[in-house]
Amino acid sequence: MKLYVFSLAAGLLVGVVYSLLQVRSPAPPLIALVGLLGILLGEQVIPVGKQLLQGSSFHSACNGTQATSHVLGQLPGRTASAEKTSHKA
Repeated sequence: MKLYVFSLAAGLLVGVVYSLLQVRSPAPPLIALVGLLGILLGEQVIPVGKQLLQGSSFHSACNGTQATSHVLGQLPGRTASAEKTSHKA
């Protein structure tokens, strides 16, 4: 139940921001996509930040939390097995 309340609160916050920016909902496609990118990046701030505070480099922090694969997904031309072997090396 708590997750639903947090989701509603986040939606209300986004609605307030849209209103302040005078953007109608549903937002135009480009604005919506930029907003989704912001959500994806925002989800990674805390895990990557924790790694950075522990002394990891930015690259190591992104790899350790798998932030890049979470934000970008599987990049074209890369297979899942090739990605696993590159993490082991």
